[in-house]
Amino acid sequence: MRMHSSLQKKRLAYLPRLPEILQPLSCLVPLFEPNQKAPQLASPIIQRFPKTIDQKPLRFVVGENKTHKPLKVGVVFSGGQASGGHNVVSGLFDALKKLNPASTVYGFLNGPGGIIQNQFIEITADLIDHYRNLGGFDLIGSGRTKIETPDQFQAVLKTVQGLHLDGLVIVGGDDSNTNAAFLAEYFLVKGCKTCVVGVPKTIDGDLKNESIEVSFGFDTACKTFSQAIGSLLTDCLSAKKYYFFIKLMGRSASHITLECALKTHPNLAFIGEEIAAQHKTLKEIVCQIADLICQRAEKKKNYGVILIPEGLIEFIPEIKTLIQELNKLLASSLPHLKEMEARPKASDKIEYILPKLSTPSQACFSLLPQDIQLQLLGERDPHGNVQVAKIETERLLITLVAQALAERKKRGSYSGSFNAQPLFYGYEGRSCLPSNFDSQYCYALGHVAALLVNSKLTGYMSCVTDLILPVEQWGIGGTPLTKMLAMEEREGEVKPVIQKALVDLKGKPFSIFSQEREKWRVEDLYCDPGAIQFFGPRDETDQAPLTLQYELLRPLA
Repeated sequence: MRMHSSLQKKRLAYLPRLPEILQPLSCLVPLFEPNQKAPQLASPIIQRFPKTIDQKPLRFVVGENKTHKPLKVGVVFSGGQASGGHNVVSGLFDALKKLNPASTVYGFLNGPGGIIQNQFIEITADLIDHYRNLGGFDLIGSGRTKIETPDQFQAVLKTVQGLHLDGLVIVGGDDSNTNAAFLAEYFLVKGCKTCVVGVPKTIDGDLKNESIEVSFGFDTACKTFSQAIGSLLTDCLSAKKYYFFIKLMGRSASHITLECALKTHPNLAFIGEEIAAQHKTLKEIVCQIADLICQRAEKKKNYGVILIPEGLIEFIPEIKTLIQELNKLLASSLPHLKEMEARPKASDKIEYILPKLSTPSQACFSLLPQDIQLQLLGERDPHGNVQVAKIETERLLITLVAQALAERKKRGSYSGSFNAQPLFYGYEGRSCLPSNFDSQYCYALGHVAALLVNSKLTGYMSCVTDLILPVEQWGIGGTPLTKMLAMEEREGEVKPVIQKALVDLKGKPFSIFSQEREKWRVEDLYCDPGAIQFFGPRDETDQAPLTLQYELLRPLA
C-alpha cells in the first residue's frame, strides 16, 4: 500500500456531497420512462439480445420505506485508468451498507481476467478508507481482457454463481460496457440471478449520449492537461522562442483537445472530426501550420502552442485509408504480419508491405518518414488495429512543417526562426487526484449502481444527470446498455458494440471554439487555468467541464 502525502491525507477525509434524491436511499424505487422514443437498432442486435432488448430508461423516485436484504456485489475496473474510480467503489460500498449493513462487496483483481480466474478480495471499510477520493485503480487493479469466448463466459458464470453474487458492476468504457451487455444477456439465458450494471468511464469523453452527459475521468484529465498547457503558454510569453506541438489523448474523438482549447486558447488546435469533414490532406494541414508560423513571424512572434488530438492521423483521409489497408493486411488471420516481422531490417519490412498496398496508399506511405512508417507497422492493439498512441504525430508534423518552412525561406517568403518541442500529454491525466466534480460524480454513480442491483435490474448503465447544476440537484437513473449498441467492423467481423460519441461539429462547444480561434492565432490571448482546486468557493472547486456547460447552454460567469 502506497504512502499518503499531506494532500492525499486531506483528500481521504473529504466528504463528497450527494444529490438530494439519494438521501432517502432505502425509499427509492425505479420509474420507467414508457414514452421515450427508442433508437432504431439493427436487426442483428435485436436478435442477439432477446432478453434485454425491450428494457426502458428509468429514473429513481421516492417511494415507501422498505427493509432491504443483504446483497453480495462484485466490482471490476476494466480498461485504462480514469480518475474517480475509487469513488465509484466507495459510493457502491457505502450505499450497499446503508441499504443493509450485512451486504458484501468483492473486488475482482486486475480487470475482467480476475472474474474469469476467480481472483478477488473482499472490500472492507478499513480497506476502502485508504482509497477514498484518490486517483488510480490500485485498490484492485485493472486490465483489458475481453470476455468473448464460450469458455470465458462459462468461467465468469461459475465465478458469480460460486460467490452467489446479486450484482456485478463493470466500471469501463465503450468496449467494457459492450461486454457488460453481453454478460447481462448471457446470465439471463442461463437463469443466473446476477445483475450486470455498467458505469461510464473514459478520459477520452467519447462515452456519452442522451442519457450519459459525460464519462467520469474526463474532467480531471482535461484540467490536468490544461494546467500543463497553460504553463507552456506562459513560458511562450516569457522565453519567446519555442513552438510546442502537444499531442493530447483521444484516439477516436477530439473531446479532450476541444475542452483544453476552450480552457487555454492556444494558437492552433486541430479537431479530428473537422479534418475528416473537410477532407483535409496531410499536406493541407502542414500548410495551415506553416501559414500560422509565417503570420506570427511577421509580428516577431516565433513561438506558440499547437494542440493535436491523438487520433488526428486517422482522421486525415489518405492516412485513414492507409491505416485501414494495413489493419486488413496485418490481421492475425493472415500470414503477412509474421512474414513482415521475420525480416530483421526496417527497410526490409517496408519493402515487403509496400507492394501489397493500393497505389494511393503506396504514395502516402512513401511520403512518411521511416520512423513513422515503422510505427504504423508496429505491434497491433487487442482489436488488431494500429496503436495510434504510439504514432508520434507531433514529431511527424514538426518534421514536415520544418521542411515546408525551409522551402519558404528559400523563396524569401519566411524569415523567422522555428524551434519546435514535441510533447504528449496522456497517461499523466489517467490516475491523478480526481477533481471535486469527478469525486462527487463517481460517488453518486456508485450509489446508483447499488440501487440498480438492489432493484434487480440488469443490463443497465448507472446514470447521473443535470451535472451543470449544483450537486444537490443532480438527477439519477439508468439507461439500457442495448440501446447504445450499433454494428461495427472489428478485426474483419461486424459486431455489436457501443458507439463512440464524436465531437459534434454543429454543437455549441465547437461553435464557440470556431468563433474564437481566429483571435487566438496571432493575438496571444493565452489563458492559464492553473492547478485543480480542491478547497475554496464551490463555483471554483466544483466546476463542470466547459464543453458540458456549453452543451447544456448554461451561461458562464
